Amino acid sequence: MTTRKNSFFDILNILFMLICMLICLYPFYYMLIYSLSSPHLARFGLTFYPKGITFDNYRKVLTLPNILPAAIVSVSRTVLGTMLTVLCCSFFAYLLTKPMYCRKLIYRILIITMYVNGGLIPNFLIMRLYGLNNNYLIYILPTALSAYNVILIKTFFEQLPNSLEESAVLDGASTFVRWWQIIMPLSKPILATIAVFSAVGQWNAWFDAHIYMTDSKKWSLQYILYRYLKEAQQAASMVENNLSGDLDIVEITPEAIRMTITAVITIPILVVYPFMQRYFVKGIMLGAVKG
Repeated sequence: MTTRKNSFFDILNILFMLICMLICLYPFYYMLIYSLSSPHLARFGLTFYPKGITFDNYRKVLTLPNILPAAIVSVSRTVLGTMLTVLCCSFFAYLLTKPMYCRKLIYRILIITMYVNGGLIPNFLIMRLYGLNNNYLIYILPTALSAYNVILIKTFFEQLPNSLEESAVLDGASTFVRWWQIIMPLSKPILATIAVFSAVGQWNAWFDAHIYMTDSKKWSLQYILYRYLKEAQQAASMVENNLSGDLDIVEITPEAIRMTITAVITIPILVVYPFMQRYFVKGIMLGAVKG
């Protein structure tokens, strides 16, 4: 009797999880098939398959002004910003695991920054004071150190046995050498987790460009696409003007532009994430639960 109850519960649980999965995945699926559909066929509401498969929508979006330079900015800020975040957070976390003056005070101040923020206007004034307005460094320097990431990495480092460093200390290795040559190679799961967090945040970021950047040549891809999303009708008109001589181009609609732009932003993360998932799950578990 107990076995039957358990089996019935398992079936209900699986069905419930499948329904939740479909609810979460369908918006992404709909976005993808709409962007691959002929605009005049896809305008009739919900659908479960592409209607008149075409890549013209992507061709249109890629003809929008400043797309290529903005893509280069987004890729570079994602790569450089992620590398800097991983290095700075891991080294700072490593220092917090070692005896040093005012270590507890520094750690408490770090935690306070998770809950207290100066606000948008003070941040803007500080960045202007540092000369970061209209500066590419605004994309990577403010995110170099994150309290949440430092806490995760620190918790992971504390689980590593001190005996791993004892021989290096006897050989006269400096703190930096021990961190770089011993601790970092052993911390790939948590570092991969932080890299995923940082890369997703950098790739999706648009607000910093909106606030600090007035030079359109330094705008990120997400910010330019955000502007086109807000003005989809104008973007559609621009595309029509750019491709007015191409008779093979199908009808252009603002909704098709919106869906295609959203797909362009989302697809790179969806492609990369599955390859990082095993590191992500392992790292977040090891970094969050202290042994």
